Amino acid sequence: MKPAKLNKGDMVGVIAPASPPKTEPLQKAIRFLEEELGLIVKIGNSVDKKYGYLAGKDSERIEDIHRMFEDRKVKAIFCACGGFGTGRIVSKLDFELIRQNPKIFWGYSDITFLHTAIYQQTGLVTFHGPMLSSDIGLSDVHNASKDSFQQLFHTEDIVYTYEKSKLETVVEGVANGPVIGGNLTLLVSTLGTPFEVNTKGKLLFIEDIDEEPYKVDRMVNQLKMANKFNEASGIIIGDFKNCVPEKPERSLTLDEVLMEHIASAGKPVLKGFHIGHSSPSIAIPVGSIGKLDTRDHTFTIETGVRGGGDE
Repeated sequence: MKPAKLNKGDMVGVIAPASPPKTEPLQKAIRFLEEELGLIVKIGNSVDKKYGYLAGKDSERIEDIHRMFEDRKVKAIFCACGGFGTGRIVSKLDFELIRQNPKIFWGYSDITFLHTAIYQQTGLVTFHGPMLSSDIGLSDVHNASKDSFQQLFHTEDIVYTYEKSKLETVVEGVANGPVIGGNLTLLVSTLGTPFEVNTKGKLLFIEDIDEEPYKVDRMVNQLKMANKFNEASGIIIGDFKNCVPEKPERSLTLDEVLMEHIASAGKPVLKGFHIGHSSPSIAIPVGSIGKLDTRDHTFTIETGVRGGGDE
């Protein structure tokens, strides 16, 4: 189930379902939505609230999500930032409300838990894309990160090639299937819950930030033992920003860790994607059908939106 594409003049919502965003970067990102994309912005009630490391209490953040989905004037929902907190609210979401009001839902990092749950509970395609305050609101923003938003206005398929980043083959082959995944830490946190990530026949992508190789080792090993790599049709390794050992002489490298656990599944694997906490950060529609081909180092994904209105 794909949401309708955006048109200039549409109203979009901004929410903070995890941690509170920084004010000045968020204001800059809102100007981007309004002035560069031509959208009208509606701010969620909890965006300015703080409850420890959360943007308001769980009930307040849940209410913002529900209000944005049920407001028929709102055509897309953008998350201001990640941080922590979506795992606390996911079991209380009204997935039937979301299913009955399909619209664009955008974010990444901690938002991974929501992407996984929404797609698996409703079938709605969502978007793993650059955050407003923590990406678009920065003083130096890569144009490709901004350009990622254009996929919401058009119905062309997305083609990720070697020209966009230097993709490397880890395991050769061709794989097809719905694209699923996101932040490694959050994917692991779904295990054993009603929202456990389902990788059967899917292209799984992973990314993370600020995790030493031994921590990445623990997480990918857990996914491996949960059979997530064996069940996937193919694997896409995104950006692992600042995932370096504090004491290199006493550590495996990140590549050694990833290859040891992931390559052993024997599924087609490409690495080097600018997906995640990277600059540029390329948006991926979660749930759309993708094709991974190591022969020409390409990753093609069907558009995440459906047509309607002016093209």
